[in-house]
Amino acid sequence: MERKLATVLFVDLVDSTSLVTTSDPEIVRRRVTQYFERASDCITRFGGTVEKFAGDAVMAAFGVPQAHEDDAERAVRAAFAVRESVEELGLEVRIGIESGELLVDEGDSTFATGEAVNVAARLQQSAAPGTIVLGPGARRLTVGAVEVEDIGSVEIRPGEQIWSWRAERVLEARQRRPRGRFVGREQELQLLSNSYGRAVRDRRANLVTVFGDPGVGKTRLVEEFTAGVERATVLTGRALPYGEGIAYWPIASMVKASAGITDDDPAAEAFEKLRLSCESEAVADLLGVALGVLGAAQDVDAEIETGWAALRWAEQLADVQPLVLVFEDVQWADEKMLDVVEHLARTLSGSPALIVCIARFDLLDVRPSWGGGNPRASAIELAGLSHEESAELADALLSDDTPPARRALVLERAEGNPLFLEETARMLLDIDDGGDVDRIPDSVQALIAARIDLLPAAEKRLLQVAAVIGRVFWRGALERLVAEPSIDPGLVALCDRDLIGIVERSTIPGDRAYQFQHVLIRDVAYAGMTKAERAEHHRHFAEWIGERESDELVEMTAHHLDQAAALHEELEGHVPAELASAAGAALQQAGRQALRRDSFAAARRLFRRSFELAPTLERRLLAAEAARGMNEVGTVALEMERVRAEAHEAGDLVHEGRALTALAEVAMGRDGDPDRASELASLGLELLPDDEVDARIDALRQLAPAAWWPGDLQLAERYTRDAINVAREADRQDLWVRAMGALQWLLELRLELDAAEDVLRSTGEHCGEGVLAEARSHFALGSLRRMQGRLTEARAELEQARGLYLDAGAAGDAAWAGIILGWISLVEGDAATAERGFRHAVRVYVTNEDRGHLCEAERALAEVLLETGRLDEAERHALAANSHVSPSDLTSRSATTSTLGLVRAAQGRDEEAEELLREGLVLLERTDYRLLEIGALVALARFLRARGRDDEAAELEARVPEPVPAWLGSEDARVTASTSP
Repeated sequence: MERKLATVLFVDLVDSTSLVTTSDPEIVRRRVTQYFERASDCITRFGGTVEKFAGDAVMAAFGVPQAHEDDAERAVRAAFAVRESVEELGLEVRIGIESGELLVDEGDSTFATGEAVNVAARLQQSAAPGTIVLGPGARRLTVGAVEVEDIGSVEIRPGEQIWSWRAERVLEARQRRPRGRFVGREQELQLLSNSYGRAVRDRRANLVTVFGDPGVGKTRLVEEFTAGVERATVLTGRALPYGEGIAYWPIASMVKASAGITDDDPAAEAFEKLRLSCESEAVADLLGVALGVLGAAQDVDAEIETGWAALRWAEQLADVQPLVLVFEDVQWADEKMLDVVEHLARTLSGSPALIVCIARFDLLDVRPSWGGGNPRASAIELAGLSHEESAELADALLSDDTPPARRALVLERAEGNPLFLEETARMLLDIDDGGDVDRIPDSVQALIAARIDLLPAAEKRLLQVAAVIGRVFWRGALERLVAEPSIDPGLVALCDRDLIGIVERSTIPGDRAYQFQHVLIRDVAYAGMTKAERAEHHRHFAEWIGERESDELVEMTAHHLDQAAALHEELEGHVPAELASAAGAALQQAGRQALRRDSFAAARRLFRRSFELAPTLERRLLAAEAARGMNEVGTVALEMERVRAEAHEAGDLVHEGRALTALAEVAMGRDGDPDRASELASLGLELLPDDEVDARIDALRQLAPAAWWPGDLQLAERYTRDAINVAREADRQDLWVRAMGALQWLLELRLELDAAEDVLRSTGEHCGEGVLAEARSHFALGSLRRMQGRLTEARAELEQARGLYLDAGAAGDAAWAGIILGWISLVEGDAATAERGFRHAVRVYVTNEDRGHLCEAERALAEVLLETGRLDEAERHALAANSHVSPSDLTSRSATTSTLGLVRAAQGRDEEAEELLREGLVLLERTDYRLLEIGALVALARFLRARGRDDEAAELEARVPEPVPAWLGSEDARVTASTSP
């Protein structure tokens, strides 16, 4: 079986009961048989397949077994033909049409099932007599090709409705939807212009064929060219891939346009217009019959003379002014039509004419010699747009408020193909925020599916199995998955058709790699397989990859086993135990790899899925650890408590100790309770064995802030040095560097900046590998440079740190770097940038439930608002900061109290302001927090000096070291300048 995007058509007789009861049975049988025959003929003529007859209804599918890019349009054309043909029998029908994904049998049987079948049947039942009703899928695929009128909603099942449209007529000249601006293609436009210039100068026909993949912009290029041609006759004709008697359809369309013939003209009037437009009656007669202007060509002799008549017609037009003939979709043209085009190109002389053919590369399969031997024939191969050109087109197509992620998705999936870009952009603009942004636009899927369906069965199968592997695939894997004696001929053929290409360097040594030329080709090929087949091939490929025993391929193995498991779960409601076990183990291994490279979001996703498939305590812990890396405090609290409880019940000391340590971090960050944090971390440290180095150092790292929050920097330093010693004894340089970073911060708090510089210098060459290690290294350097007043250097380092934290998914750490950058911006006079950084941090910490950092973000925002004169809002955030600060956090209590004092001073509430500013200073006076004490000193001194109390201010300023470091808050270089006598 196979999955296909197809179009379903349902036709039913109107009032068939009355026909049976009022007519002779033999007459009824004859008329009903004629109805079935005519309906079948019309359906078959447009490439459809009659699925079944049920009573008086006919069900047909377009795109089964062979897909075409215009199957929906074909279905509508067939519907109009059926209606007209049946009316000749004195009967009336109602018709419903819908497009969607169908599951179809392969081989001779084409039985199809799917939602589109049910919808088409319901649309037919709801249709008025003599009408053709389209559903949403069919409407999307026929926009610009079929004129419709809204009917309204139709109930397809109780409580579920869809919108419907009545088809009024098929538009012979397909109307294109509004498109973005024309971008790029300067060289190709110049080539067309040069060919046109030669044709006019030499008065000889020039033939230019524009080749390119579907959707690459061939027609748009030629339209742009012809729009710029002045004082010339431009005629366009399109080869059709279906119907009868239309071998010369493209040139017939041109002849009718040049003669002013419309589809509504009676035959006699149309022929009279043709005679008046031609130089002789002989030419008019030949064109009228052979080209089917007045009907299908049936005279063999007329067909032989068509080339001569077309030449005379073109010469006559070109004698008046230059002539440009544009033939679209030439790859579908009949052999006789191709003969006429080449005949015109070779023999049209003495007349300025340019013949432009628009074709896919398939044309060279049916006529390899196309244009050969003609010295005035040339070709243009149109490639995709560059990234810059694609971005320009995307900007023109998308609205200004399109999220950057969606814009990036459009560019990623289009890969430089303008049509794919336009259709994907249109789909994203049409869907709701909750829509499936990964879905392939129906129009694009139909285009690619038609191309794939033209492949021989073996090549098509090879392409589909390759799609299971991914965008890149390997010959050895295909050999395992495809039961064929040799796959090499098929691979060569797919390369020749430009569906796949060889990858120069394979990630699997000794095995040749291939790649789909466009990601959407891969997606459509994959979508054509049944889910059961996909599951089987995913599993077998995972087994093949697993045999390579490479750490670099672990995540690939996990992905394919997970895909197999998900498909089994969808189809059967459960995952086979053996597959669940294998997938769970592979996902856990892949998650550990993601953790090692600090990709916390990926790690959490992998661990959670591993736990879903095969739950274990370790996987629950690992998923929570990944959330911890992402600073998701609330999630960590919930999940680590579960781990702790289960580990305690199971007597698992290691997992219980690790969970207790993580909960200690929660007690600090969310609950602001250093006593509880110290209790939990100490208990965890007792439970953990000596060989659990990572976990023991983690516990010591939690004990250190639990000590310094209440003001005991000496105890915090002792815990930190214990962590340094444990890391050194275990020869764990990565953990040693991180502990040294904590020591550097403690030294900075005491204003021992030279000692902090020594620590930084000693760890600089050993920062370790990984995104987080690099981020911490940049952060440590940026933090110290800021303390030293070297703000330009500090900004550069902190910006790098913030970017790396974001890459790792550590949003909280990135926000903290952003806060410090905001303070630097405020020092430099850029309040707007500072405000953006502070507001972002507030949002992050509210989401993460990290109140320890939230109070600092809120008080920073209050100060920048105060700086810009927004006093009411500044007060609101200063009060919020004070409400969120922990009573045990002396540093943040001092800072938030001082900030509120500054707000009260600005409000003129001096008594309250002075009390708050003095309180902020007193909180730090009995501690070693010299760095932070400066802030409280400067703030109070500034307040006093502004009120004429210079002696008191000078006494405080005498306690401030010179120069004042440009560091956190309002106590920076600006303040120093303003308080100088």
